[in-house]
Amino acid sequence: MIKDILKILENDARTTTKQISAITGTSSIEVAKLIKQAEKDRTILKYKTVINWDKVGNEQVWALIEVKVTPQKDVGFDSIAERIYRFPQARTVYLISGTYDLLVMAVGKTEHEVADFVSQKLSHIEGVNETITHFVLKRYKEDGEIIGGEEEVKRQPVIL
Repeated sequence: MIKDILKILENDARTTTKQISAITGTSSIEVAKLIKQAEKDRTILKYKTVINWDKVGNEQVWALIEVKVTPQKDVGFDSIAERIYRFPQARTVYLISGTYDLLVMAVGKTEHEVADFVSQKLSHIEGVNETITHFVLKRYKEDGEIIGGEEEVKRQPVIL
């Protein structure tokens, strides 16, 4: 039951308890109680809105930064990851497999601001050995939402 409710909210956080109740066949009171509990125990961490900032003229520079680190004794990658995710420029931090250990999604107003974050803050953290920065040139899809394009699939005309 809670998984169904969470899937509905993940797809559209604006879905009301009444709508969820109709979809799941659960009473609105029970739905509200389950949501409240999920918020309390941090199963639901945040309600998010995906915004196409280009439409309002608020340019942002996004970068994906691969970070190679030396894990620390007794805490592994967690301590370094925590130091990184405390910076406001770090929007997302993942522990990943492969050549690099962490993937950081950083956002700034300019490329220079993101570059300063990498060169002045990120690279100076003890245990950070190497970084590779990839600037995002265009966002096509984010969190399941198509950015700036049409939702429907466009078919090529058939010429006979």
